[in-house]
This record gives sequence, structure tokens and C-alpha cells, in this order.
Amino acid sequence: MAFHIVLVNPEIPANTGNIARTCAATGTHLHLVRPLGFSTDDRVLKRAGLDYWYAVNITYYDSFEEVEAANPGSRFFFASTRVNKRYTDFEFRDGDFFVFGKETAGLPQAILDSNPDTCMTIPMTDKVRSLNLANSAAIVVFEALRQNGFPLS
Repeated sequence: MAFHIVLVNPEIPANTGNIARTCAATGTHLHLVRPLGFSTDDRVLKRAGLDYWYAVNITYYDSFEEVEAANPGSRFFFASTRVNKRYTDFEFRDGDFFVFGKETAGLPQAILDSNPDTCMTIPMTDKVRSLNLANSAAIVVFEALRQNGFPLS
């Protein structure tokens, strides 16, 4: 079983490194959409991922449209604080893609508007604008794994 995390224009290397570590621990494929807000040689990125980079399956793209074109027929779910349907309202299955936007702005509104039936949010109080990107990705991936019986080897 393999899920997919897509980061569209991530800006903070430590978040991407932490997500990469989550991907290594769960067998989740990581997809990074340029431009990235850091170099892939960044020491903070490498440190956050520790020595697990060998276990991360990473693919790079120049646009989100390129991700979609490379994965025809796949199901994409879009995380945002600007929608109302909870991530727990969906039934996830093998091969699903979880798409997250950059830390400072989230996903472009055009992507959300084009996919209203598969946009999801993580409930939180109104005291903060959003959760940390790495935490959000982990919450969604582990919910998908829970729904599928934690099929980790």
C-alpha cells in the first residue's frame, strides 16, 4: 500500500524534511512541486530528515498540473484551512494523493475551486491560522493508514 503526499511550493526546509521522515516511516511517496523555497542541499532539510533519506521515494515537478498528468486516474485530496469538510469525512484508499500548499499561503484558490468535492480541513480552534505543515501531513497520512488497518510492514 502506498499513499502520496504532494507539497506545492513548500517554503520551510525543516517542514519538508520532517514530512520526508514521515514518508520514510510510512512508505508514503513524496512529490515536490517547484519552486521550492530552499535548496535540496539545505542542511536544515537534511537534518530534519535525519539519515532516512535513502528510504524516501521523491519525485520533483515543475507544476501541479504535471503531477496530475503523471498520475492519471488517481484520487487527489486537497488540504486547506479555507474549506469546511473534515479530513475524517473521506474514505481513503491505496494510492490516494494528499496535496498541501506552501506554509504562508496554502494552496492556490484556483486548485481548491477546481476540486470542491475533495477539499478537506483539519478542525482547530480559531486561535491560530493553521497547523504546522509537517503535522498536518502526518495527521492525514496516519488517518488514511488507520482507515486501511495500518498496513505497514
